[in-house]
Amino acid sequence: MHPVKIAFVAHDNKKDDIINFAIAYEKLFEGHQLFATGTTGLRIAEHTSLSVFRFKSGPLGGDQQLGALIAQNDLDLLLFFRDPLVAQPHEPDISALLRLCDVYG
Repeated sequence: MHPVKIAFVAHDNKKDDIINFAIAYEKLFEGHQLFATGTTGLRIAEHTSLSVFRFKSGPLGGDQQLGALIAQNDLDLLLFFRDPLVAQPHEPDISALLRLCDVYG
């Protein structure tokens, strides 16, 4: 069985939630290829023993880097912990990422 390629993304107010999620399922994620946007990946790596490849921060192009993986069918799962109550300055990038998720399933 090949490693599953999994990406983690979390808005600022959801970073603690995604870290707790990664801690709770750390054993499940071991042995898989993990990706994340900047700060999310850093915080997961700091709180777990998981190796996470970090792209740029979402607002600096990380969302688009993940979108490129999706468009190339090179990502198996995207876990996005969104905060729907806070306006995001890079909302167009987020919308594009979610659209790619929908298009490529």
